[in-house]
Amino acid sequence: GTDAVRSRFLRPLWVGEEVWCQLFSEPGAGSDLAALATRAVRDGEDWVVDGQKVWTSSAHTARWAILIARTDPDAPKHRGITYFVCDMTDPGVEVRPLRQITGEAEFNEVFLTGVRIPDAHRLGEVGDGWRVAQTTLMNERVSIGGARIPREGGMIGKVAATWRERPELRTHELHRRLLDHWVEAEVARLAGERLRQQLVAGRPGPEGSAMKLAFARLNQAISGLEVELLGDEGLLYGEWEMRRPELVDFTGRDAGYRYLRSKGNSIEGGTSEVLLNIVAERVLGLPPEPRNDKDVAWKDLAR
Repeated sequence: GTDAVRSRFLRPLWVGEEVWCQLFSEPGAGSDLAALATRAVRDGEDWVVDGQKVWTSSAHTARWAILIARTDPDAPKHRGITYFVCDMTDPGVEVRPLRQITGEAEFNEVFLTGVRIPDAHRLGEVGDGWRVAQTTLMNERVSIGGARIPREGGMIGKVAATWRERPELRTHELHRRLLDHWVEAEVARLAGERLRQQLVAGRPGPEGSAMKLAFARLNQAISGLEVELLGDEGLLYGEWEMRRPELVDFTGRDAGYRYLRSKGNSIEGGTSEVLLNIVAERVLGLPPEPRNDKDVAWKDLAR
């Protein structure tokens, strides 16, 4: 962005004065994000945006959003996208809750109807939004999979605390599995610290996809172990009321919540299947999957 954009937005974002959200995924463009259909059409010094976004965390509390939209339907899908800053208070922005399996709605669908964005709020060059978006996604995956936590923090800490406080629940097999997961969680924590150092240095890479994969798998395995450890008690979940949390909470209120919430970990921030492809191609250097639409204009793609 320009110096003016950086001056206006970075400090309030950094100190938490203004909440932001990410308007990327769409009903027809999730795993294949570059197929997005939200349009931005130039009108003088503004862009007029129409479309729909989905699975947007914190859109109900956000003041601003980062938005990718299609500005050139005649270009191949990866090359006709532009990156913008969107004012979430614009009258053309409508936010609706998406209720989750936990009962709450931290995600949203967002409808954009005639939203006007000044060209001054464009980040990067017209048509270069996919490159900018890739940097955003790499940062997101590091922040999810490599979040800063202390030793025995996060999900593994909840199970370890239950193990210590409830000796009547213990078995040799559960003890073995708890130790296995504890070691895995510690390895993931240390690997996450290394990735955060890359992030601070301004070098987020595809390795973040591997960390996000590990995070999802571990959370689901550990929360499942906690439910087993608690037996019938772990199957109870009595707080299925509609809530609109201001922050994303992975570890939550109780074992039942953690078990249910962890199911989304392998979808949000990039599905595990897509991330496996990223690791295979960009980390391990394996051949990419065949793509027949690479040089086809977006408008000519089957949808």
